[in-house]
Amino acid sequence: MSPASPDRRAATMSATPYRETAFTNGYEFTQGSGYALPEYPFVAPPELTAGQHPRHPVVIVGAGITGLTLACALAQRGVPAVLLDEDSSVGVKGASSRGICYTQKSLEIFQRLGIYDRIAAKGIQWSVGRTFAGHDEVYAFDLRQQSNFQLSAQPAFINIQQFYIEGYLVERIHALSRDKPGVDLRWRSRVVGFAQGDGFATLSVETPGGNYQMEASHVVDASGSHTPFHQWCHAGMQTKRGDDRWCIADVRFATRAPAERHTWIEAPFNDNRAVWQHLMADDVWRIDYQMEPDADPALVSSEAQVRARLQRQFGPDVECEIVWVGPYAYRSQCLDQLRIGSVFFMGDTAKIVSPFGARGGNTGVADADNLAWKLAAVLRGQAGAALLDSYNDERLEAAQQNVLVTNRTARFLRPADGMERTFRSAVIGLARRYPFARQMVNTGRMAVANSYTHSSVCAKTGGLSVQNVGFHWADGSAGCVNDLILWAEGCLLLLVFGDLSPIACERLASLGRHAPVRSVQVLGPDGRAHVREAIRDPLGHLQGACHVFGHAWALVRPDAYLAATGEAVDSSLVVAIEHALGLKAGVPA
Repeated sequence: MSPASPDRRAATMSATPYRETAFTNGYEFTQGSGYALPEYPFVAPPELTAGQHPRHPVVIVGAGITGLTLACALAQRGVPAVLLDEDSSVGVKGASSRGICYTQKSLEIFQRLGIYDRIAAKGIQWSVGRTFAGHDEVYAFDLRQQSNFQLSAQPAFINIQQFYIEGYLVERIHALSRDKPGVDLRWRSRVVGFAQGDGFATLSVETPGGNYQMEASHVVDASGSHTPFHQWCHAGMQTKRGDDRWCIADVRFATRAPAERHTWIEAPFNDNRAVWQHLMADDVWRIDYQMEPDADPALVSSEAQVRARLQRQFGPDVECEIVWVGPYAYRSQCLDQLRIGSVFFMGDTAKIVSPFGARGGNTGVADADNLAWKLAAVLRGQAGAALLDSYNDERLEAAQQNVLVTNRTARFLRPADGMERTFRSAVIGLARRYPFARQMVNTGRMAVANSYTHSSVCAKTGGLSVQNVGFHWADGSAGCVNDLILWAEGCLLLLVFGDLSPIACERLASLGRHAPVRSVQVLGPDGRAHVREAIRDPLGHLQGACHVFGHAWALVRPDAYLAATGEAVDSSLVVAIEHALGLKAGVPA
């Protein structure tokens, strides 16, 4: 397909009815009483009603958790965008439950976007995980006892069905788009054609009201694992498919068990195959049963089979409601590059991982948070176009790391005959008796904020996530890192720790006048403020979160990652700012 000429861009009435969204991944076999999901109406766009064909700055394809997070982040920054989705609701066709476990980093992002309080009120917080082999507990952890999770305003994890978060994002996007340029959500709008142009792309869109074409300076593909953009863009990728099969059962019991994550490597009630057990919102338990290799998805998803499994696990008299049941299989896949021309790939279009460790949806949220501020800065003229290339540098490294980690877990849970099976048997046997072996039991390394070691815009001291820790405002009231990031309004946030000389104060003032940088002096409990914007860090939590000590500065990006750190307010700071905004070529020092 070639770029559309003006006469071809005219909208056409649909000659055939709009095709309903197809099932994928075996979800046509799902059963249960189901979830009540919202329905969003199709609204004819200006391309159909008025014949308008503007070139949109950003078009997002796919209204899953990744695409909606990006759309919400752009709406918050006042960046106009269009979001296209072929369905009319949140969740995936036939698979409304999907992701359930959201990490601290994702929750911090959701707080900045204004939906965290709703997630916290609806979801289930947990910190204790227990792993069993047969009837023996071989490993346990409590994240409340791990210092790296304690200081953030958000907990280590919250369990909540993914469609709730997606629904909250839709409502937040509508609220943010009322009074300023925002995001146009277009439901039942399927992209059926695509062409790269010179600095833009052309999309062909199919809707119930007719077909049309639209142009976009930047296209973000968040449409999921079955995206056509891979073929359209000739994307290279590394793929590995296994024969591991699972069945999800979302179940509501008459009695409630503790809100702990329980996993069985060898569950005696599941033919010595693995089982996961999590509590979600609405008192619904997610139970994942590992099935025989290449199991029949229709058979393993039947209600009779699921009830039989539940009775083997919980006893013949178990009382429960089966809310949703569905099979799933997985593959690992990672693109060779996450930007091709005008197209950015994120979420499951960028990489596909096994579900162990909650590294799927959470990394999609991080993808969106990474790209959103960069698009906004470039479109506002605050940053160089090279900043957008750093999305590939940073998030491809994260994708490759997450694929590597989850593949190791998959091999532990479904070991090949020979050395892998011998290793697993040895680990389980040792873990029953010796504490040192318990860390080797791999039922999923939980997702964390990935570090960026290959970034073209972060210095060697940067690339680390900054936790949403607390501090005190000048009046003594409590604040957190996200408050500072929102106060900076899309600019870089410069935190300067300790006393400031008169020359340093002058330089900071000059930076504020000539660069998109907002500066704050960070004082200890007894320090004296030398500038108007000053806060107190009496316990040193903010300084620790920025990975600096003593008199130093930390340059924090809008996605709560360090761009660089240093000591003196001098030319090295200016260079770090230029690199962070994609205005200076070369590798940052």
